[in-house]
This record gives sequence, structure tokens and C-alpha cells, in this order.
Amino acid sequence: MYSFTDNWWTNTITLCAIIVTISYYFCVSTFKKWEKLNVPYIKPIPLFGNFLGIASGKDHPLEFYGRIYDQLSGHKYGGLFQMRTPYLMIRDPEIINDVLIKEFASFPDRGIYSDFSVNPLSNNLFFMENPQWKTIRSKLSPAFTSGKLKNMYNQMKECGDILMKNIDILREKNNEIEVRDILGKYATDVIGACAFGLKLNSINDDQSKFRKYGKSIFTPSIRALFRELCLMINPSLLRVIRVKDFSTEATEFFHRVFKETIAYRLENKIVRNDYVDYLLQARKDLVLNPNLPKHEKFTETQIVANAFVMFVAGFETVSTTVSFCLYELALNKSIQDKVREEIQLKLSQNDGQIDNALLMDLNYLDMVIAETLRKYPPLVALFRKASKTYQVLNDSLEIEKGQKIIIPVYALHYDKQYYTDPEKFIPERFLPEEKAKRPSGIYLPFGDGPRICIGKRFARIEMKLAIVEMLIKFEVFPCAKTEIPLRYSNKVLTLMPKHGIWLTFKKIN
Repeated sequence: MYSFTDNWWTNTITLCAIIVTISYYFCVSTFKKWEKLNVPYIKPIPLFGNFLGIASGKDHPLEFYGRIYDQLSGHKYGGLFQMRTPYLMIRDPEIINDVLIKEFASFPDRGIYSDFSVNPLSNNLFFMENPQWKTIRSKLSPAFTSGKLKNMYNQMKECGDILMKNIDILREKNNEIEVRDILGKYATDVIGACAFGLKLNSINDDQSKFRKYGKSIFTPSIRALFRELCLMINPSLLRVIRVKDFSTEATEFFHRVFKETIAYRLENKIVRNDYVDYLLQARKDLVLNPNLPKHEKFTETQIVANAFVMFVAGFETVSTTVSFCLYELALNKSIQDKVREEIQLKLSQNDGQIDNALLMDLNYLDMVIAETLRKYPPLVALFRKASKTYQVLNDSLEIEKGQKIIIPVYALHYDKQYYTDPEKFIPERFLPEEKAKRPSGIYLPFGDGPRICIGKRFARIEMKLAIVEMLIKFEVFPCAKTEIPLRYSNKVLTLMPKHGIWLTFKKIN
């Protein structure tokens, strides 16, 4: 006799089987893509694709992309899966150049999703897609011409002088200094003064909200990892869950401060010929212009968002790169001495004055910074998305519209095919004759092409000034807390030392 209980169990088991089948299909539904296109790929596992190591917190992205890069050795490109999302990794320098430069019109966007209704400060130059990205970039680029940067030098120098005094104070207390923290304060003050006309005094103010909330943007968090996993499973999840890119507290602080800065400038008719002035001109042209078609108009929030991105990118890239540079100079004393000798020679030829012209003339220091950026690129990978179908030149591959692309910067920088002994710190790799031996497309610390970092030259001057100021006054050495080799936090795409960078400074008499 067939009972009600039997019927209930049969229906329940059938329903569970249907749910499991649908779930499994959802988890693997994208996994045939590369096989169908005859593209070499790394075999995925359900839901996680090739991303399990990062999802579980076991791997750093540089290890993940490096492993994929090595597994695809001998191929110009290959497929992988970040969770369910298929990505095309490009290894070939020529195709990299095509994507970033020659065929940029086919790959203008980063393809990094953010829900701007939830994250208004993310609606900026970094995340924007064409044509808005191109429009705002053209308005803001003039803020970083050679002439404008030269005019910012005195403000940078003032922040550098305060940095030196603070190092002296810290040395007297305990000569084991976490340099990322102190250089983060320096870089915060520089970007505040030069780009926004703000006297932040982060170096001397341990309670600085700019420093506090600026650090929080880059602090590894479970929220950020969860957001990335949702994005790679299906971007629609973020529209439902509405996970924020940054904490509510940090978002509200920066939104208020930059809005007030812009309002103060307008109300008092202040003109400083700096980044804020170009933002105000962009606001006039793109927000207030009554003749602009509606679809071309920007919002007040987008203007504030582009103030925010310049601030956070400005202090983080500089402080981290200079910290890594000091770390390598501490471990390679002969290179440190050679940099100092060059600085002292140029100073003797310039009446002992550190100025913009002297910084531009430090060729060996340029090579040291270039090698630092090779070993420690600000981003371990670049991302692009095809805006239209693209046929790879002299190849059977057709990249479909909407396809997401990875360019593995860190792996390229450590490829022995291009850089002998890549683990070693060798500034001479960047002698003109050595650079000429390598193909373009394999050194990408700031990206390349039209979407190259807008503040690249600003950052380079700021880095050189800090290094020059420190090396003429101090010798830098490892200390008991110096971690060799450095280990990185697994929860961010940037190279963030897990335990900081600790060094000791010895005053030069």
C-alpha cells in the first residue's frame, strides 16, 4: 500500500535531486568555454574554478597568477576560471601591447564591476568605462604636466623636511622603525598639500582621520574577499547583497571632506592651479553646462569620487614603493652606497640644493626605483574587457565581446626569459642598453597605453625626494624585526607586507 509518507519522501528526494542538479549545472555551466574555443586552459573544479586557493585564504593572488602563468608556459595565452568567470590570461608581449596600446579601442575598460549606487566613491577614473573615462581623463591630465609638477616641488619639500624631523624623533625613542607607516603619513601629507591644498600634518598627528580612513581603504578584510568571490560567481549577487567597496565610515568621511573642499574653493574664489582646480573646471564643463546632452552629463558625486581616487591612489602607491626600495637598499648596502654617491655628486654640482632639476638628473636612482617597481609592482595583475569582438593578429583566436582579460604583471616581471635571476635586486637591468634587449609589454608597474596611471610622474618625483632626503642624512640597515624574505597578506591584490617593513636608521655625521 502506497502511503502519504512514502509520497512525501519521494517528492522531497526528487526536489532535492532537482536542486542539486540545478546547483551543479550553475557551478560548472561556464567551464566548457575554453575547450570549445580550442584555447589551452587550466582544469577547474565546480564553483571555485581555479580560485580555491585564494577563496580559502591559502594563496596570495601573485602565487595564483604565477602558477597559472607557469602552467601555460609555451602558450601565448590560456584560459582560467576565477570562480565561475572565465578569464583569458595573456602571456605574449606582442598581444599584451595590442590589448593595452595598439588595439586599445577594442579593450578600453578594466572590466572591474562596482555598483555605483552602493559605492558612489568608486564612480571614478579607475572604475569608469568609456566614454566617461576618456572624458574625465582629458579634463584631469593637465594637472600633471611637467610645469605643474615643478610648481608643486616646494610643497613636497616641506613635507619631506617634516618627515626627516619625525625620523629623528622616532630614532630617539626606538631605532626600529616601521617605514610603511611613517612613509604613508608623508605621502598623505604630500597628496593633501599638492593636489588639494590641505595641510593635513599626518606625520605629526597620530589621530589624523585622513591617515586613519586612508589606511582602512587598503586594510585586508573578510568583506573585501567576500565581495570579490560574489563578483566572480555572478555580478548579479552584488546587486542583491549590496556589499560595499569601503566601510561606511570611510566613505562618509571622504565624501564630506572633498565636497567641503570643493565648496570652500568656490565660495572663496580660491585658485591654486592644482588638481582641485581641474576638478572644478570639469564640474563646470560636465555637470553645470546646460548645453551638454543629458547622456554626456556627469554628477556632483562623480567629481567628488575623482578627488577621492587621486587621494587614496596617491598615498598608497608612493609609500609602499619607497618602503620596498628602502628595504632593498638596506639589504644591498653596496647599491645604497652607490645611490648616495650619485646624490652627493649632484648636490656638489648644485650648491648643495635639492630641487626639481637635481631630482630629474639622478639616473642611477631612476634605475633603483625601476627595479623596485619590477620586484614589487603596485598591482600584481592588470584587467581589461573586450568592448567588441577582436581577432588576434596572426592567430586563430577570436576574443568575444565582453571577454575579461588578465595580464599577469608580477609573473611577467619574474619571468627568467626576460629577467635573469629575477629574485635578485639588480638596478643595472634598466640601463638603456639592457632595456633595449627586452621586448615592450613585459614591464608594467603603472600599466601602459591610454589608461596608464595618470599620476605616474607625480609619484616618481615624490618618491625620489623622500629617498634623497633620507639617504643624505641616514644609512639604512635591517634590524631584528626585519622579515627576510617578506611575506604578504593574502587578502588583497596589492603587495602588502603581512608584518610591515622594519628598518633602522643610522645618522650620517
